[in-house]
Amino acid sequence: QVQLVESGGGLVQPGGSLRLSCAASGFTFSSYAMSWYRQAPGKERELVARITSTGGSTNYADSMKGRFTISRDNSRNTVYLQMNSLKPEDTAVYYCNRVGSWLGPSYWGQGTQVTVSS
Repeated sequence: QVQLVESGGGLVQPGGSLRLSCAASGFTFSSYAMSWYRQAPGKERELVARITSTGGSTNYADSMKGRFTISRDNSRNTVYLQMNSLKPEDTAVYYCNRVGSWLGPSYWGQGTQVTVSS
């Protein structure tokens, strides 16, 4: 069965960095675009970044451009989110997402908590 398992979240001070990982299994990882979303308390889930199946193209929400980097390693079936210059407003649960396509539906991981606080 499809599994997406996020890791790497935690507590970090403002200005710090974290790298999130999402390990995928149960499907042909290299065939799917992947995304990271986040959801802060009381807010809607929002797109953070997306990467194509080959990793050749990425896009970001405006507020993350220049601070966050999405990447993937198809040999390890893993997608990453490098987060730098973190701000308190980046505090949220971060979710890994398999982008739905004609190959298969969208699928979500269970999320990992990121808290930015001094």
